[in-house]
Amino acid sequence: MPNPARCDAGDRPSPTEADASERRIVPDAPRTEAGDVEAASVWGFRDTAFAVNARGHVVLSGERYALSGRELPELMPWARDTLGVDLPADDLNASGYPPPIPEPRRNPAFEAELAKVLRSDQLSTDPEDRLRHGHGHTQEEMYAIKYGRLERVPDLVVCPEEEEQIEQLVARAARHGVCLIPFGGGTNVTDALRCPAEETRTIVSVDMRRMKRVLWIDPENRIACIQAGANGREIQQILGDYGFTLGHEPDSYEFSTLGGWIATHASGIKKNRYGNIEELVLDIRAVTPLGVLAHHAPLPRESIGTDVRKALFGSEGGFGIITSAVVQIFPVPEVQKYGSILFRSFEEGVAFLQALTRELGPERGLPASVRLVDNLQFQFSQVLKPATTGWRARLGALQKWYVTGPKGFDPKQMVACTLVFEGSEREVDYREDLVYALARRLDGMKAGSRNGERGYQLTFGIAYIRDFMMNHYILAESFETTVPWSEAVRLCENVKQRLWQEHAKRGLPGRPFVTCRVTQLYDSGVCVYFYFGYYFKGVANPSGVYAEMERAARDEILQCGGSLSHHHGVGKLRQHFLPRIESPAARETARRMKAAFDPDNVFGGANQ
Repeated sequence: MPNPARCDAGDRPSPTEADASERRIVPDAPRTEAGDVEAASVWGFRDTAFAVNARGHVVLSGERYALSGRELPELMPWARDTLGVDLPADDLNASGYPPPIPEPRRNPAFEAELAKVLRSDQLSTDPEDRLRHGHGHTQEEMYAIKYGRLERVPDLVVCPEEEEQIEQLVARAARHGVCLIPFGGGTNVTDALRCPAEETRTIVSVDMRRMKRVLWIDPENRIACIQAGANGREIQQILGDYGFTLGHEPDSYEFSTLGGWIATHASGIKKNRYGNIEELVLDIRAVTPLGVLAHHAPLPRESIGTDVRKALFGSEGGFGIITSAVVQIFPVPEVQKYGSILFRSFEEGVAFLQALTRELGPERGLPASVRLVDNLQFQFSQVLKPATTGWRARLGALQKWYVTGPKGFDPKQMVACTLVFEGSEREVDYREDLVYALARRLDGMKAGSRNGERGYQLTFGIAYIRDFMMNHYILAESFETTVPWSEAVRLCENVKQRLWQEHAKRGLPGRPFVTCRVTQLYDSGVCVYFYFGYYFKGVANPSGVYAEMERAARDEILQCGGSLSHHHGVGKLRQHFLPRIESPAARETARRMKAAFDPDNVFGGANQ
């Protein structure tokens, strides 16, 4: 069993270590479900995928989600109408996975030394294993593994099980001129895992997923020490067994890991209540080429001059390997309630969000999560409703008539805001009253908890749709930004218009799919999340064409005062935009920080 003191001890033990050990809980390892096997060539679990059945209706396989096993008869007709193309159900773009995989570049001396500290089952040169560790989930990478190839993939995959093994690995890599690239959940959408094609050294992917334990829980101080390879569902399971939650839930939380969240400066859908990752982490341990980066004890806050641990936020694998972190934890909320509100336009919805932030700021407390989807995304959510019959179908028709008839909401303009409230029953009731009273003042219409809950449940199902649509000649991807309140609506309109223009000037088939939602609220502005897709049958180099249009969208975002990223990070996908947002001195400082942490570029993933 790992030493529970390692998470908060530097070169000397904390004076309160004995007392701390007495009050800490040391949980068992996360439970592994037999069916929890991830797919290699698509997003998600192997037992879950969208497909068209014999009736021509889309169905999600498996039993994991609320949508699973339910027919979605309106999805394909709506996609045909929205994209302006035929989309025959049997016209499939057959995947060629796996693509040709480059032969590994071996380093026998390094491997011989590694065999002294790692078992054979911790080392892999299997071609498909190496392939999976050489990419994340950008559309370009997913298209490449199905219809093209990756020019360079890791030559070896290693799976450490404790920090000491990582220390040995890093030391040997430095001695033998080997390149290391940390691997967490493999969910990034920034090309962060793509191996530099020009790298001549042996590339080793360091898969952290065996280091997934919650090392200890301190109930009195409400902190926990968690290994970096634990993913969101594992963390939720273990902490939940003892009545706690971390509260950090990015859309990818089923697969993304704590180390990845820190390395990408991540945010979760419930950040209003629990905070972004940098607000949740009290301490970090990491192995760098200079040694173990550690601190004597986790404390609520410190003023200690330059704190090098903070450089690990957003480091994207360039400084070392994060091995564990001490995080703030919270009691599982007594009550969780969903809600939804309809507004007549996106502009009215954004005005509501700004008023909500002003009136329910830190003093009164925002709902745990607030999301506003534009009209096209609202339509999309409606066609993802499973088929109904009998009284449910009649009730749905009546509700639709009431909203679009007597209430006067235009189906082509209306938008929806979904909400999650968490806390004590009294606290949730109080916040619900404030939120819905404000919505009424701004002409919003309460739309019920069922619609709110379904909106959040769909988050996990929708993640599978991109790969399904790629089979039908549709490329799609998401990208995000933050923007001040004053520019939010203008940015959304301009980015959509820019993508329509980019699509038109290339003479591409059909119409583009461009939609957005507001996902995070701040006093000074919001995070906006875009989805963009287009039909590519007959288009030469469709993935490259998509990348060109996505770069044009990012150019428009920056021109409108938006950020380069909110929570996805930079990786290699957005590197070329950095000179537009940072001064030469800032870039040179970043370069020198990299050289200080890693003078021999052992961590040569070349991100940022």
